[in-house]
Amino acid sequence: MMRNKKWLSFFAILLLSILFHTQAFAEPIPDISINIGDNGSGEQPGTSALSLLLLITVLSIAPAILVLMTSFTRIVIVLSFVRTSLGTQMMPPNQVLIGLALFLTLFIMAPTFGQVNEVALQPYIKGELTQTEALEKAAVPMKKFMFSHTREKDLLLFMNYTKTEKPSSYEEIPLTVLVPAYAISELKTAFQMGFMIFIPFLVIDMIVSSTLMAMGMMMLPPIMISLPFKLLLFVLVDGWYLIVKSLLLSFST
Repeated sequence: MMRNKKWLSFFAILLLSILFHTQAFAEPIPDISINIGDNGSGEQPGTSALSLLLLITVLSIAPAILVLMTSFTRIVIVLSFVRTSLGTQMMPPNQVLIGLALFLTLFIMAPTFGQVNEVALQPYIKGELTQTEALEKAAVPMKKFMFSHTREKDLLLFMNYTKTEKPSSYEEIPLTVLVPAYAISELKTAFQMGFMIFIPFLVIDMIVSSTLMAMGMMMLPPIMISLPFKLLLFVLVDGWYLIVKSLLLSFST
């Protein structure tokens, strides 16, 4: 569990780095200085310290942002179902699954991140927007992505609980409502895909188990016989290609 948290923290830092350099690799990195105390600009002495505290807080919740506001949740759950249905224990290892899920997330979310960079990040770096305005503009593309993959039933659940008035567009939906609604929608979709993945491998397990019982070989674990057949089937149908293709198509609608 701790290893997964470390990997998620690394992915969050990598995601922020890519987000900051999506369009302008040639642009110089802006100078960043941290001053704690009075800088002669008339600000309160604790302003810089408070800003630093808020920045550290945002970085600490970056893994949660990555997991709950992007396509990462669905992808990593489906890949975990693939490994479980194959019965290969820790193959592929967690690092490989999470790494694949991360880069698939970056691939799927690239248009959304590009819009965030264009309408919020770059204007903020150039000083054209304040921090609050940049956050508000950055939330719009993220809301559009999440809203397009959120079930109406899940969204109404949280809206009714908070007694939120029906918005005229997705831009008016608060993130405190949209994020959990999107999260449970992703969980349901991921489990539906996982169930469909389980079916062919379950059939193989049942056939092998029935055959062994008919032959009187009840002491032989069926998994030892079914595992090679499941791996053979998965390789013959080019399983990883089909899984990744299904994930990409599920986010294209």
